[in-house]
Amino acid sequence: MPRWKPDAKQRLVVAALSLFTEQGYDATTVAEIAERAGLTRSTFFRHFGDKREILAAGQTTLSRLLVEGIEGAPAGATPLQAVAAGLERASGAMTSFNRELSPLLRAAIEANEELQHRDALKIIGLAAAMTEALIQRGIAEATAHVATEIGVLAFKRGFARWTDPAHDHDPGELATHTRAALAELTTAVTELR
Repeated sequence: MPRWKPDAKQRLVVAALSLFTEQGYDATTVAEIAERAGLTRSTFFRHFGDKREILAAGQTTLSRLLVEGIEGAPAGATPLQAVAAGLERASGAMTSFNRELSPLLRAAIEANEELQHRDALKIIGLAAAMTEALIQRGIAEATAHVATEIGVLAFKRGFARWTDPAHDHDPGELATHTRAALAELTTAVTELR
């Protein structure tokens, strides 16, 4: 077996999530994850510091994409338009691999309190990155926080719809779902007054 297969990280993520779902997070070892992926422990540690990092595998990339989209929004964009640009950038980078992993990831998180906590921290990290990007655009802090929370909720709702098994025949693009969720939430906000 070649030492450096190009899909090693993805294989490790799939193996880990499968094992977390089958036997539980706490009962799963790094050696088992590497073996299931057909790789070595040293290959695992080239990609991840420990098994907890599996859940955060895409967080840095997702944060970067959201921020890039916000930064790239036109100069006169409203806070929600800037957030929409971030959602478009991040959603456009999601592939069928992300969609297919979703049920495994959801099952693993729901079965373990530590993973639930890490998932919540992941969302907080994404929100912090988006808020900072909005503040850098000159948006007032309170407004940036509100726009970010709406954006995070739109992403979560859009992702949930995209990964819903009811859409297996034609899930469409994630961006379509996040756009629709953001539009719904924007309408809901106007109804709060």
